[in-house]
Amino acid sequence: MKVEKGDRVQIHRVILGIGERAPQVPGDTAAVPLEMTVRGTLVDAFAEPGEEVTVETPAGRRLRGRLVGLEPAYDIGFGPPPPELRSVGPELRKILSGEVIEREKT
Repeated sequence: MKVEKGDRVQIHRVILGIGERAPQVPGDTAAVPLEMTVRGTLVDAFAEPGEEVTVETPAGRRLRGRLVGLEPAYDIGFGPPPPELRSVGPELRKILSGEVIEREKT
């Protein structure tokens, strides 16, 4: 997969390796590297996955890292909705319309 200048890409870089973190960092945190993942547009003329590249972020920062993806998708998830929230919408509509709501006693 060849990536060209201006393509939207994702890079990865290790900021601090194991043992390079501050001494006050908890042991389980210090046992793993501090990593960065950034999305932006490729500044270099062309690149292949795994190569070191420069990207420009939407904020205008230029960062270097290993190319790991082309046109990365946003995969944010918050899990399933809690059952307790199902009644919020109908209850709010009743309150706003002036109806009285009787709550179940727990």
